[in-house]
Amino acid sequence: MKSILCFGEALIDFHAQPPTDPSSPPAYLPHAGGAPANVAVAVAKLGGHAAFAGMLGADAFGDLLLRSLADAGVDMRYVQRTDQANTALAFVSLDASGERSFSFYRPPSADLLFRANHFDERAFADAAIFHVCSNSLTEEAIAAVTLEGMARARKAGALVSFDMNLRPALWPAGEKPNPRLWATLAAADLVKLSVEELDFMAAEAGSREAVYRRLWQGHARCLIVTDGAAAIHWLTPAQAGRFQPHAVTAVDTTGAGDAFVGGLLYSLAAHRAQADSLADLMADAGTRDAVLGFAAACGALAVGRRGSFAAMPDMAEVRRFLEDHGSAVSPHAG
Repeated sequence: MKSILCFGEALIDFHAQPPTDPSSPPAYLPHAGGAPANVAVAVAKLGGHAAFAGMLGADAFGDLLLRSLADAGVDMRYVQRTDQANTALAFVSLDASGERSFSFYRPPSADLLFRANHFDERAFADAAIFHVCSNSLTEEAIAAVTLEGMARARKAGALVSFDMNLRPALWPAGEKPNPRLWATLAAADLVKLSVEELDFMAAEAGSREAVYRRLWQGHARCLIVTDGAAAIHWLTPAQAGRFQPHAVTAVDTTGAGDAFVGGLLYSLAAHRAQADSLADLMADAGTRDAVLGFAAACGALAVGRRGSFAAMPDMAEVRRFLEDHGSAVSPHAG
């Protein structure tokens, strides 16, 4: 399998720990994380060839990220280091249902200093899929690099993937993210949105249908919309439908979306999906349900665990989950 190349931020998630008693001060445990880095780890733990491109700080947290990604099996040849800024930090708190909230310490941070000249063309030549999210769009310079990476990947023949993963707190006060979001949506073949992100874009476009119409005017040939434990909606320019994932009890939702995306990209790469074949693949009910079921199983397993990298399941766990729930494993995933 060619690589799934993930680009963007890698950061340290400090996860809130259950208090030992009501008078104890808050305690946080550091975990390696960051949405594109999580996706890379998810792919690697499934047995896929995952690579990561981004900038890490030349600090202790950058060392932790480098070691954690490499230990998970991620190809780190395309990572850069800098002493011009520290590694980004995020403090993660959970409510009673496992839903998380974030407090970010970024910018300035090392991941925002990656520039187009830092890309290694060998990474694109080896990539089946190039994946990004919106956290590398929050400043003009890194947004331009993200779009440049998407263009280079497309030129090299890779399928281009975008999980919006919108974090409004990361954007400068008073700045609307919509223009950069639309530019990135237009550059992606595969788009994954949460229902909240879909409605965020629909508020400007006028309706969800208007979002779909505008999306199909770009490169996009498949849209996946997730809504927690509710049905997954999939759309192509010609068709639409829904897939109901198996219900599970959530402990920590921090890495669930990234686990889902990692499983989705792994399965698509295993089916040799390309930009011009993506809509046809989704039109085949058996293949589509196997791909979405595999991705949903990855997400379901992740919500049952605390942490980011640590929450990502391996192939044996996914197969066991699918077998236990009476679902077929994607025939090409493994």
